[in-house]
Amino acid sequence: MHKEPLYSLKGKSVWVAGHRGMVGSAIADRLGKEDCEILAVSRREVDLRRAEQVEAWMERMRPDAVVLAAARVGGIFANDSNPADFIYDNLMIEANVVDAARRFDVEKLVFLGSSCIYPRLAAQPISESALLSGPLEKTNEWYAIAKISGVKLCQAYRRQHGCDFISAMPTNLYGPRDNFDLMTSHVLPALIAKAHVAKEERAASLDVWGSGLPRREFLYVDDAADAVVHLMKHYSGEEHVNIGTGVDLPIADLAQLVCDVVGFRGALRFDVSKPDGTPRKLLDVSRIAELGWRPRVSLEEGIERTYLWYLQNQAGPRVRAHVEA
Repeated sequence: MHKEPLYSLKGKSVWVAGHRGMVGSAIADRLGKEDCEILAVSRREVDLRRAEQVEAWMERMRPDAVVLAAARVGGIFANDSNPADFIYDNLMIEANVVDAARRFDVEKLVFLGSSCIYPRLAAQPISESALLSGPLEKTNEWYAIAKISGVKLCQAYRRQHGCDFISAMPTNLYGPRDNFDLMTSHVLPALIAKAHVAKEERAASLDVWGSGLPRREFLYVDDAADAVVHLMKHYSGEEHVNIGTGVDLPIADLAQLVCDVVGFRGALRFDVSKPDGTPRKLLDVSRIAELGWRPRVSLEEGIERTYLWYLQNQAGPRVRAHVEA
């Protein structure tokens, strides 16, 4: 039986903060199927790290709802190399947007966190209650602390001001418009870019960071966008909600699957001098399942779609030159 939404998007204006990123653009596309107006603003027009710019834009546009997908993101190398940027930028973005949303009477706000907020050695699968129950993974703790602060910010504004602000915690996301730069990307897009170059150059092997043993869960970005919209309409609570597939696999198996999709037939070489990160990170997705949402796109199909987008938009001499350098 179809449930009536707690919050109706019909006729509402929805600001997608971070609409040019992989996640934000997918959410904007998904909201296009709803009877609502989508608002967006470029980084050149409004720097979300500057409170006065956020406030002026919000006062002028007066959105009914906000999806806060804007963030500084990156993989292990980027996080470890730029800790100040990762904590400062993310703290400022979320603080400015959440506070302006309260002062300009936003009806609904969804804050997007990350599964890296959980302790490094959290019991698997990781339930929402695991937050702040142990030490974080050192290679991305600055980003994680900023995202934890965003969750707590929404909880605090709900408690003190009665704001309908909620938080969604996606697992590792991938898909079209991902970042394929090998110095700043996450593992899956990096593997796609490396496998493509290795295939083009007919390399004998492909280097993979770490031992290949850590297990990771991956969610196609269109599924994540659908889950965010589902939560906007059907959830109102203080506790954050995990978004994922509930299925994980070793990085070694992921690398082989990427190679199969891309068509690279060489060997895999694991560079154990590089960090593995968290040993395992599988989310408990029972709460969002109870709310009536499940993913639709399999990992293999998602990688195929992502690689097709990569071929159409990213692959070429520039990428090859970057890898050789």
